[in-house]
Amino acid sequence: MDRLLDGARIGPTYLAMPSIARIVVDTLRHCGEIDYRLHAWVVMPNHVHLLATARTEISKFMRRVKGYSARQANAQLHRTGQTFWQEESYDRLVRTPEEFKNIEAYILNNPVKAGLARSAQEYR
Repeated sequence: MDRLLDGARIGPTYLAMPSIARIVVDTLRHCGEIDYRLHAWVVMPNHVHLLATARTEISKFMRRVKGYSARQANAQLHRTGQTFWQEESYDRLVRTPEEFKNIEAYILNNPVKAGLARSAQEYR
């Protein structure tokens, strides 16, 4: 499934649009001040990876992130009232510092693995 998502061959790719990606980035940073401590993230063309330590219930902050960014993105795309994000999200508990490092590396290198950049630093 990761390979399909990374290749951006399924679903809309609105997040490849810089203005839409900026909405998501700004929302992640803003909500990070309230709901979670943001460690690593990447906005891919059709999905987002996020590594964070929750300060509130995960469902609550995901609802806030998805809700606000969806309203803003849909308004810009002239799609008001339409679904922007999938209803579900995939989350997991990180149990060890080693697992944390592995997940962080996966997130940061995801654009490289997907062929979107030659290095993690190169990816916008």
